[in-house]
Amino acid sequence: MRSPNGLEMTEHCATCKIRSSSFFCDLNPPAVKTLDQLRFTSGYPQGALLFVEGDSPRGVFILCRGRVKLSVTSSQGKTLILRIVHPGEVLGLNAAVSGKPYQATAETLDNCQIAFVKREDFLRLLQEHKEASVRAAQQLSSSYQTALGQLRSLGLSHSAPEKLARFLLDWAGQGQDSKHGIRARLTLTQEEIGQIIGTSRETVSRMFSEFRTSQLATMKGSTLIIQDRAALEKLTAT
Repeated sequence: MRSPNGLEMTEHCATCKIRSSSFFCDLNPPAVKTLDQLRFTSGYPQGALLFVEGDSPRGVFILCRGRVKLSVTSSQGKTLILRIVHPGEVLGLNAAVSGKPYQATAETLDNCQIAFVKREDFLRLLQEHKEASVRAAQQLSSSYQTALGQLRSLGLSHSAPEKLARFLLDWAGQGQDSKHGIRARLTLTQEEIGQIIGTSRETVSRMFSEFRTSQLATMKGSTLIIQDRAALEKLTAT
């Protein structure tokens, strides 16, 4: 089945060909069966808002395909991207469990397949299936660790080049070695990168130019190439 935006949709979790070991993708068969009965799956286009910071928690959104960014905005309109969510993760988990408003805004970065589960149904799933509760706790712990890492990067980094170097090194963890260096797919805009590391788009553009001139790292379209990992690591150690 295809969504209106042409995305190939998976109708059942048990027969999903893109299931991974990430959080709720790898539940045991009884829990997967229950989840299949509770979820409503839809295709979302790039730029769709799943929920907005401050909204009451209607439920959780399980990302099946695509990427979603979580961000917060200050009263002055400054945006900070908290993290990029990948398939298998649950969005709105903290709000659903606590009953408090969503703490961030969730926006799709790609065409996405997302399963929605009403809050009351999701809480019942956690109560009835121990493994689902454990997976929820694991994701909350992982999100906490990610938040600490970002706070450390933003608060303890002394300069914008150091922040960008940390970001690129983290992103390079998803890449592969090549004769030119580590290659990784990076489809974020310079403005979005700035929103992640807490600086302006203009500063990110200038630093990329400096990194390219120094043969530390370069961008070719959506491909990031880390040419000198050791030099970037040295920047983060200052």
